[in-house]
This record gives sequence, C-alpha cells and structure tokens, in this order.
Amino acid sequence: MIAKVIVDISVSEVDRVFDYRAIDGVARGSRVTVPFGRQTTEGYVIDITDNTDLPQDKIKDIISVLDDRPIVSEEFLSLCDYMTERFHLRKIDVFRLFLPAKMRGGRIKALQKIFVYINPDYIDVDPNLFIKKSAHSQMEVFEYLLDAESAEQSYLNANFSAAAVRNLIARGVFLTRVQDALRTPYKGVVQKEKDVVLTDEQSAAVNSIMSSEKPSLLFGVTGSGKTEVYLDCIERVLNQGKTAIMLVPEISLTPQVMRIFRSRFGDDVALLHSGLSDGERFDEWRRLLTGGARVAVGARSAIFAPLTNVGLIVIDEEHDSSYVSASNPRYITRDVALFRAAYNGARIVMGSATPSVESYFGAKNGKYNLVRLPHRVNMREMPEIQIVNMCSEVTYGNSGMFSKSLVTALEQCLASGNQAILFLNRRGYSSYVMCKKCGYVAKCEDCDVSLVYHKEENLLKCHYCQRRYSMPDLCPNCNSPHIKQGYMGTERVVEQVQKMFPSARVIRMDNDTTRTKDAHLKLLSDFAGGNADILVGTQMVAKGHDFPNVTLVGIMDADMSLHFSDFRAVERTFQLITQVAGRAGREKKQGGVILQTYTPKHYVYKYASAYDYEGFYEKEINLLEATGFPPFTEILRILISCEQESIALDATKLAIDEARALAEKNDGCFVYLNAMRSPKKRIQAKYRMQVLMRIKPDNDNLRKAVYSIADNVISAYPQVTCFTEVNPNDLS
Repeated sequence: MIAKVIVDISVSEVDRVFDYRAIDGVARGSRVTVPFGRQTTEGYVIDITDNTDLPQDKIKDIISVLDDRPIVSEEFLSLCDYMTERFHLRKIDVFRLFLPAKMRGGRIKALQKIFVYINPDYIDVDPNLFIKKSAHSQMEVFEYLLDAESAEQSYLNANFSAAAVRNLIARGVFLTRVQDALRTPYKGVVQKEKDVVLTDEQSAAVNSIMSSEKPSLLFGVTGSGKTEVYLDCIERVLNQGKTAIMLVPEISLTPQVMRIFRSRFGDDVALLHSGLSDGERFDEWRRLLTGGARVAVGARSAIFAPLTNVGLIVIDEEHDSSYVSASNPRYITRDVALFRAAYNGARIVMGSATPSVESYFGAKNGKYNLVRLPHRVNMREMPEIQIVNMCSEVTYGNSGMFSKSLVTALEQCLASGNQAILFLNRRGYSSYVMCKKCGYVAKCEDCDVSLVYHKEENLLKCHYCQRRYSMPDLCPNCNSPHIKQGYMGTERVVEQVQKMFPSARVIRMDNDTTRTKDAHLKLLSDFAGGNADILVGTQMVAKGHDFPNVTLVGIMDADMSLHFSDFRAVERTFQLITQVAGRAGREKKQGGVILQTYTPKHYVYKYASAYDYEGFYEKEINLLEATGFPPFTEILRILISCEQESIALDATKLAIDEARALAEKNDGCFVYLNAMRSPKKRIQAKYRMQVLMRIKPDNDNLRKAVYSIADNVISAYPQVTCFTEVNPNDLS
C-alpha cells in the first residue's frame, strides 16, 4: 500500500504529495515520521492507495506512526483542500493550524504522574501486623491513604516521609499506577450557576436560530443577553449528542466566558487560545480530540478545535477584525466556520451589537437569518453619550487630554463609590518622538514606522518588529534638546489620572501589561472585585466585559480610528464607540459616556450617540456602493516584500503587468487595479509593495487567476515573499 504524505516543511517547492510505502497502523490522517533527503521529518498521510508513478525500488518506507489514532479527521482533510484553494495557502501551513505547535517534533507530550494507593490485600488488615510501632511515619501515611484512597507520590513525599513511602511501596503495602494528569487553564475560574429565565425576546431568538437552515446574525444591543442565547443554543445541541464551538475576539474575554460556561457545562468545556501554556493547550486539545470535552471556547484558532459532529458554531462580536488572520497562514474565520457548519449540518450564529456592514447587508438580502434583541435584559436605557468638542476646550485654554466635562464626571463617579473605564486605543506613553527644531522623528531602522515612547522603561519601541532603542536626550540629527512627544498613549493617561486623583486606584490594561500568563485574568478580577476605581485600556476593554459598578466611560480620543486611509475606518469608529459605551450602566446603576473629539460634526458621532445602527448602516452602505467597495466588490491584494528594493520593484512590475493582461481578458470584472508601495513601506528590514484590485464578488475563477499571478512572481523571483489576501482588514 502507498501512503500519500505531506511533509512538515513550509517551503513552496515541497508543498506537494510524496509517496511512501505504508506500514502497519498507517491510515488517512495519521501523523508519521518519514525519511526525506538526508533527514527525517514528520508528515501527514492524506490518502492510502495502491497507485504510484514511482518505481518500487525508489519508494521509501514510513519510519513510524506517531500517535495511537489518526489526528487529522476526514473533515479536516476536506477543510485543508478548501482552505488551500480558497485562500491560496500551502497545505502544510493549514495542517499546522490543526494541532498544537509544540506537538510537532515531540516537544510536548501528555503529563504523566505516579499515583500511590493501598494494596487491597492490606486494607482490612490490622496495620500493626505489618508496620512497627516505632515506624510513626509509615503509620501516618498509611492512615492518610486509608481516607484519601490515592494520592500523587510527589504529594506524599512532600507532606510525609519520602523514605516511609518508598519502604511501603518496596514491601508491596502500597501499589503505584501511572496516569495522565491534566494541565487545566484557569482552574480557579468558577462560579455558581445562576437560575436564568430567558426573556420573551431571548426565547424567540433561540427558537429562530435553532430552526433556521441559514446562518443567523444575532443583532442585539449591548447588555441584551446575547450570551444567554448562546448558552441555551449550545445546551440544546449538547442534548442532541452534538458538540459546539464558541469563539470570542479577545483573549481578555476568555476568563469571563470560561467562568460562565463552566458554571453551565462543567468539565464539558475546553479552552483553546495562544495565551495558554504549551502543556495546557495540548491537554485541552487532547480532551476535545478524545471526547473528554464537547464545547470548545477560545479566540480565532478555536475554530480548528478537533471536535466531531459539531452542532453549533458561535462567533461572538462577529464584526471584530481579529477574526481575519493577517499573517501566514492568512484566512477568514467566518469562511472556515461556514465550511465546518456545512460539513456537519451545524447551525451558525454570529452575534454583535454592531454587525459589520457586510454581514448586515447579507442579512438584509436574505443570505443570513436576521435575529434581533433590541432591548437590554433589565430594560434599562442605554447610557447617554455626551460629545465634547476638544477644539472648544483648547479655545478656552484647556490644552490637556482631559476635558472639563470628563474631569467633573470622574470626580462625581469616584465620590459616589462607582468605577470608570477610560478608553484609548493607543498603548505606550506617546505615539512618536519629534525634534521641534529640525522636525526629526525617531523611526525604527528596520521598519517605516515611528517609534513609540514607553516611559516606565524609558525606551522607544517598534510595535512591528519589537526592536528597542534608548530615549535620546538630544536630537540625533541637530543636537537640539527640544524633544517633543506626540499623541498620548495609555501609559500617559494613567500618569495624568494619578496626578488629578492621587487616591484613586488605577489599572492599565493593554498589550504591555498583559504579556505574562494569566495577566488578563488578574487585572480583570482586580477591577471586577472592586480593587481598582479606574480601568484605563485599549480595545481589549471595549467589548464583552460586564462590570456592574461601572457608571462612567470616557472615550479619550474618538478620532483615533477615524482618519485612517481605510474604507472601514468610519465603520470601526462607530463599532468601537458603541462597544465601549456599552460597558457603562449594565445593571441597576445608570451609566454615562463622555466622548472627546476634534471633529464633532462628523456624521459617525451623530449616529453613535443615538445608538442608531440602522441609520449609520444606510449611510455607509450607500457610500460603499457608490465607491465600489465590499460588499459590492471583493478586494484582492498581492503583497510583495524583499530585503532588496530593486527586486521587490521588479517582482511588482511582473505582477501588475500580468494583472492588467488578466483585466483585459475579463472586461468589466475589475473595478479597480493599481500597483504601489505599501503605506508602511518597510517592515522588519523588508521593502513592501502591493498590487491592489477590486473585482466583482464571487468570481472564483478570477480569484484563482490572481493566485496564479502570485505563483508566477515566486517562480521568477524566489528571493521575494509574496502573499495574496482576500478582503484584508488592514491595507497598510
């Protein structure tokens, strides 16, 4: 028998099937070791057949089968074919999404521990017959195990006499067994299950979702109880003997979600995300693979949970850009979810208080089943959003980052014993450092981006390649001491808050303060437990969190996401404002929002302050149709990068020439086509070019032709890195 194997080497030249002679235990989906050239490598069996084009004497044997079962299911073999074709990916890059990274190469394995228990022959025998009266340590540990029945040997050695334990094992009084021990993430994150009775709106939503053959878009205001709808739908599919996947956009949301899900489903829930330790991720993945857990909860990567018979996939905050992978392998989570749902006959529910314009367009046109939750569960009004014109603040002599309205609101909030959230989607102390004399701006040597000043470490950091630089006292260009710091970051906001309110307890939550394991959990637990008065954070505090004592939200700079050269900039601004405003007044206390802006007359603020999603959607969809952007077109980008600028330019010329020829053959299918330098011209010492095109949607043949252009570029210029992206979230 011949095994068709994809070897675990991520190089385009070997991204194809290789034939090996099968050995006992090999099946479709097996992970194996094979000889490859002068080395041994891992691979995945995608088929077993009798056919080969190679002479028998040229076919090598598989060396070994690495697992006790095939770890890539028939569903995932089909999913690999779909993803390689849909997103133009290498097969091995897709296979690597299917299992924990450290599992490859045997870098992580099941944790095994030795457990000790009493030999049944000694349980009902007087211990004085086999333990001397003077052997007090032996008697102590024997009596402990009589009550405990079994315990880890390491625990007994640490809490009793290790010599006594060894003696009793050697004499056969104690027996040992080796068993797998689970490394469970967020083990202490539990809560009692609440007796929740669904409202009429929630019950109607559940029934609509579970009865629809189409994917459902759950459009519910913040605080409307979308999570309870998800839980009820998941409980229904579990009762049918099926499994479920629950996706959240931010790792920071997983402790809260796990607390809720464990209270309802107990050990049936497993967690998958990049913030886990290698051992925790492996054990949770293995529980899902073996049926030890039936509900997978996690961020984007949890869509690849190794579950069978999936009955429901939930994509919470479906509008969030994190569901689109912006690095290799590039894929769109929703498309993967739709494939898995179709394969399993499962339901999909995509929930949001601010659906993406494309999703809502699909729902309005019958592609999705539109389900609404228009009211908060407690029927409390949405918090009032007060728009503050920061230009007027400057006119009246206030050039600081806090408006008078926000300072007053913070004073009242703290005086009443409530909590506040200050939102600013920029970490660090200041976004750039500039010389006021010559205009020099400190930039990364390897990336075409400004360095961000971090005051706590007194360092300049590149947020793209993570390089660090010393903060200059003098301008490196003209030696001037007049160094100006640019736009504020979260670190600077915290500093100012502590100056204004010295007694206030402040927590900062951004990528800098959440790098360590379980940092999200600790920060959020401290705030939820009342150990802090003010939470300052980036977008990771903007959605999903439920803090009953938060009565004030301050949006420090609402314009920050508005002026990007991105057709989704206004939409993202609306979403961020609505999401972060929804953190206020979620329970019995009324909430308020102070929104600071330098462009108060922009239409986005009119709709956001009124929570008028429908009005905003109508305005935005008309603009998108007039300008030819998604959902009326599909954006394709060929992204080319190379350390040598001349080669990158030559490769881009080849790509645009072939794209123009393709456009001529497909008259009317291209709405836009152009080549240019990427807005961020250089990242990690590589020059970046791009060919941008907008084509009529759902044209699979045209998309494949564009993929072929990218392949031709790689063939002609092997020095370049070339990727294609479909509807990318970030065009920088």
